Amino acid sequence: MNQDRNQDQLHPFIFEQSAVRGNCVQLDQSLSTALEHQTLPPALKKAIGEFTAASVLLTATLKMQGKLILQLQSQGALQLLVVECTSGLNIRATAKVSGELHGDHLTAWLKQGQLVITLMPEEGEPYQGIVPLEGDSIASMLENYMLRSQQIDTRLWLASDGERASGLLLQKLPQQQESDLDCWNRVQHLAGTVTDQELLNLDTVTLLQRLFVEEDVRLFSGREVQAFCSCSQTSVTNMLQMLGMAEVRSIIEEQGSVQIQCDFCNKHYVVDEQEALALFDEDDDHEVTH
Repeated sequence: MNQDRNQDQLHPFIFEQSAVRGNCVQLDQSLSTALEHQTLPPALKKAIGEFTAASVLLTATLKMQGKLILQLQSQGALQLLVVECTSGLNIRATAKVSGELHGDHLTAWLKQGQLVITLMPEEGEPYQGIVPLEGDSIASMLENYMLRSQQIDTRLWLASDGERASGLLLQKLPQQQESDLDCWNRVQHLAGTVTDQELLNLDTVTLLQRLFVEEDVRLFSGREVQAFCSCSQTSVTNMLQMLGMAEVRSIIEEQGSVQIQCDFCNKHYVVDEQEALALFDEDDDHEVTH
C-alpha cells in the first residue's frame, strides 16, 4: 500500500469557472474498524467497502447536521446491506445474509431489491427515498437514484479490496453560474479513465493531477473519517420503552432478561428484569396486569 495515501480522509474539490464539484475519499483503518467484529466473506466486505465510501462521498455534499443511511434491501441471498454516515463523517456498516453468497458480484446476491436512502437531520423531519435497483454496480445504482430522485447529475467511481475502500464523486450543480460550459462532459470522460488500483493506492493530489492534468482544480483541506458505533445503553432503553411493557414482560418471562446484540459493533447489552420493568411507571403495569 502506498503510504502517501491520505488515509481515512475526505477531500472536497471544485473545477474553477464551472458548476462542477467533487469529493475524493480514502478509507483504511476506519473501514477495518467498522467491520472488525463481523464475520463476512471477502466479496461481501468488498461491496460494503464501496457502499461505505459512497456514503461518505454523498454525506459530504449535504448541507445538513445529522446522518445519511444507505440501505440495499432484497429477497435474495443478500437481504440487507446498510451503511450510516454522520455529518461529522463517522461511519458504521453491516449486512445480513440468508444462506450462501454464490459468485463474487453483488447483482448475483440480489432479488427484487430496492435502494433506500434516509436523511435524518438533528432538527426537522427525516426524509426517505425508495427506488428499485437499477444498474449492475453500487456506483450505477446510486447514480440512477440521484438523477431520478434528486435531479442532480452525479457520477461515482468506487473501489474496494475488502480492507480498504476509495471513491471519487463528481456532481453538476443545477442553476449555478459557469463560464466553462463543457466542463461537465469533459471531466466525466477524464474521470472515467481511472482504475481501481489508482483509486486505492494514490493520494488525492496525485490522483487529481493524473486525471485532470489540464483542468483548473481547487482542492480543499481534508476531513477525517472515523468508525464509530452510536449504540448505547440509552438507545437500548429507548427501544425497550418503544416496545412497551407487555412485550418487554413477555421477553423476560421467556428469557429471564432482555439481551440485545448490536449488528454493527457486536456489543452485547443485558437488561435484567428489575431494570427493564423500572422503565415503565405503575400506570403502565396496571394496564397490563388488570
